[in-house]
Amino acid sequence: MNESEPTPTYSEDPLWSDVTPIPQDDAGNELAPILYKQDYKDAMGYFRAIVKAEEYSERVLPLTEHLIRLNPAHYSVWQYRYQTLLRINAPLDKEVLLINSMMGQNLKTYQIWHHRRLLQTHLRDPFAELMFITKALRPEPHRHTSSDEGEEKEEPARKNGHGGPVDTKNYHTWAYRQWLLAEFNSPELWAGELEFVEEMLRDDLRNNSAWHHRFFVVWENGIREGEADREQVLRREIDITKESISVAPNNASAWNYLRGVLQKSGTPFETLETFVTPYTRPQPNQATSTSNLDQGEETIDLENPAPSKTASLPCPLAIEFLADIYVEKAAGAKGVDKTPATKKASEVG
Repeated sequence: MNESEPTPTYSEDPLWSDVTPIPQDDAGNELAPILYKQDYKDAMGYFRAIVKAEEYSERVLPLTEHLIRLNPAHYSVWQYRYQTLLRINAPLDKEVLLINSMMGQNLKTYQIWHHRRLLQTHLRDPFAELMFITKALRPEPHRHTSSDEGEEKEEPARKNGHGGPVDTKNYHTWAYRQWLLAEFNSPELWAGELEFVEEMLRDDLRNNSAWHHRFFVVWENGIREGEADREQVLRREIDITKESISVAPNNASAWNYLRGVLQKSGTPFETLETFVTPYTRPQPNQATSTSNLDQGEETIDLENPAPSKTASLPCPLAIEFLADIYVEKAAGAKGVDKTPATKKASEVG
């Protein structure tokens, strides 16, 4: 249909001639009435009528699709559509294709993700869904274009794999991914998950959603193949997080992950005092650093990577961590609760 043409109303459609629309009842004394568009008011009138009549038929599907496109967050319409799909035994794989076409601009709409989850409880096809989510979270590859001088220049990606806006931290997308993994829980489904998280963190090591997902994968959902040696896994996770902190010391996501790993494993905070302490001090004088390097005096501690030369120090997050180490050590000396002070403060709130 040409966008310049007026949208036909349902009252003009012979398919709906047997239905009397039910207008919205605002009691006539509303202080700030919502000025709905006419096509939305018209469609909702017929939707109320079919709900009241408890009609579940083929014609309900185009009506609910129309309303969803007008208002993607209308939970009641989504729910009635889902019930209709089941009642008339509609092909749910086709419904997924329809939803896919709508996802690009609606990734932040909870209702569309909930509908998708309901469909998967029947379709049971988690692998296709995992691929879909991967494309939703990743931006399209960078494109290279030629300038007037014939030189290649890189343009930043602006869309995800489905043509929608890039949002690598979208809560609904990550929550749905975690539901898929936990719901279907097959070794094949989990197999590439840690690699996927590492790719996301290489793209953006400040992606808190990716750090949270890493914790979900490594620590909260059983032991995957090749990860039975938990001491080795603990060392790996601590080393990876240390390396990330050395690159970006003021990245709260990495510090939070480090705290979570230590608390989950029961590892004392004070075991990381040697690593943390340099991040609590001002950046060393560049001239002194260069002099030491020339004299061959600079040593590299592979177990405790130092802050990068461009890091903004002292790091408040490191100072907070060091304070918890001191609290832990003092509590240990007195034989009292060694819970970090910052954790206690968060629990009080």
